[in-house]
This record gives sequence, C-alpha cells and structure tokens, in this order.
Amino acid sequence: FIYPGCGYGGSCFPKDVRAVTQTARAHGYEPRILPAVDAANEAQKEVLFAKIQDRLGNLIGKTIAIWGLSFKPNTDDMREASSLVLIRALQGAGAKVHAYDPESMKAAESMLSGAVEFYDDPYMALEEANALAILTEWKAFRSPDFSKVKELLVEPLIFDGRNLYDPVAVATAGIEYHSIGRSPNKAKL
Repeated sequence: FIYPGCGYGGSCFPKDVRAVTQTARAHGYEPRILPAVDAANEAQKEVLFAKIQDRLGNLIGKTIAIWGLSFKPNTDDMREASSLVLIRALQGAGAKVHAYDPESMKAAESMLSGAVEFYDDPYMALEEANALAILTEWKAFRSPDFSKVKELLVEPLIFDGRNLYDPVAVATAGIEYHSIGRSPNKAKL
C-alpha cells in the first residue's frame, strides 16, 4: 500500500486502521498518524475522477471504460474498492461506465444495481469509450495491445490508477497517459 495509486480497500486494512485508532482513543491516546492515513486514502480514491474531469471537462454523455473493479487482483472482493468511488463520481457527473474485471463483475453488478455496462472482454469495454481508467493491477492488464486500445477508444487516453505502464512506451503508442504520483504525469515524446 505504499505505492502511489488510487487508494487501498478490502476488508482488513481499512477496518484495522480504524480499529487501532479507536482502541488508542479508548485508552486516552489521540493518534495522529492513523487518522491521517485513513483520510489520505479516502482522498486518494478521488484522484482519478479529478484527473478525468480536468482532462475531459463536462462528462455528461461521455463514456469511461474501467479495467479492474476489485480492491486488489486475484479476488472478487469489492469491499471499499476504489472503483466504487470512481464509478459513483462518474455517474454523478453524467458519464456512462463500461467495465471489465476478470473475477468481480458479478459482485460489482449486485453492488451497482445495473448502473454499469459489464463486458466479458476487456477490449469490448473500450468500444465507444472516451477514455480508459485502470483501477486494479491485474496481471492480464500489464501488457495490453496498445494499438488495439488506441483503435477502440474514441480518444486515445488512459488514466492509470496503478501505474502499470511505462509512460514513454504508452506515449510511443500514440496514447495520452495520466498516472498517479509520477513526474511528469503526462508523458510526451
């Protein structure tokens, strides 16, 4: 959880940080670091939405494809997943959402009650999308066919919440790339 990204989730770490904070308070100690960690993590979950909105402007009628819904790879667990924060923010701004995840689409579908179009293939989710946002660092996402990504997106634009790609390699493929915690955040050739 120390890497720059779009925040951590799950059933354990967020709960444990809050529980240790409450335990400390119950024993008369006011912890300063743990509440700051929790607050920073919650704010981090909003970073991709801000980047998307800053770049695309008004999101009404735009479509964002999301790769990765679970809070981490190799699970279908959606508890406190960053994707939920982004999806709700996008929908609140009037955007449509296309989504793909290798394991958690059924769990996500029950949580999002039909508000997202789910796809069985990651590339199908890109069709008619204005941009791609990556929220979970699944191994399957580490080496995409960038020429296919560029061809399918309305705009060749990736927002990478897990810093999966080398910015120069993505720029070389002709795709505008925004990641988190890197300088420069937008790679140019």
